Amino acid sequence: MRLNPFLALVLLSAPLAWAEGPAPLINPTGGQVDSAAALPADASVDQVLDALDQRGKTMREFTAKVSDKTGNPDLGEDTTSTGRIWFQKIGEDDGRIHVIFDKKKEGKITKDEKTEYLLENGWFTDRNYHKNVQTRRQVTKPGEKINLLKLGEGAFPLPIGQKKEDVHKLFDVKEIAHSPKDPPDTIHLQLTPKEGTHFARRFGMIDVWVDRTRHFPVQIRTENPDKAEPHLTKLEDVQVNPPGGLKDSDFTLPPIEQETWTLHTEPYRE
Repeated sequence: MRLNPFLALVLLSAPLAWAEGPAPLINPTGGQVDSAAALPADASVDQVLDALDQRGKTMREFTAKVSDKTGNPDLGEDTTSTGRIWFQKIGEDDGRIHVIFDKKKEGKITKDEKTEYLLENGWFTDRNYHKNVQTRRQVTKPGEKINLLKLGEGAFPLPIGQKKEDVHKLFDVKEIAHSPKDPPDTIHLQLTPKEGTHFARRFGMIDVWVDRTRHFPVQIRTENPDKAEPHLTKLEDVQVNPPGGLKDSDFTLPPIEQETWTLHTEPYRE
């Protein structure tokens, strides 16, 4: 499954997370998620993985504000894109995702710059409004479905709704000591893909900061195998299983004037 690098990054942080000032999360019955059973500060790796597994069981869909940062801020070379994301499971073995970025900050300068992504029915649409270019790629075989969140099947290695045994098969997982720079009240796990897995070809390291009370990742940092282009992803104002649910219109791209756009279509290739 070949996806835009950013979309893969967002999805690995996407299922359930927020940044500073989390909004109340919503469960399938419309009430706040029960946060009584907080993870202890000295929770083991397996306790954290079990909590993430259980938290993912009830997630059907979510929407949130999203930010993605790349580069080195200490050198003034960082770039942060911000926007919104919608995700929805379709049955047990399929899903769709829609991402819109409308702001980009490079160093200290922020500008309007819109990029839109849609993954649905095996097709990935990448639409750049700044350049008026749209590319549609068929990323799965016709008729094939892929569970985007299943370790070893999908492209996104976030251990939410995953059995700890499956996580350990694919990653070496360890807990990192708390740092003053960490988000408050979190446990920091570091996942290193095991040699020979398809994740090892895409990621050198995955760092996940899990909120002890909510049992959700609040921050995700990834590196590719050569440690270039690190990504830091955060989600804010998350609503999980919102009342009324997400609609088809949340996954519909607006019409464009095709005569003024460059359009590419790429059928599936092995």
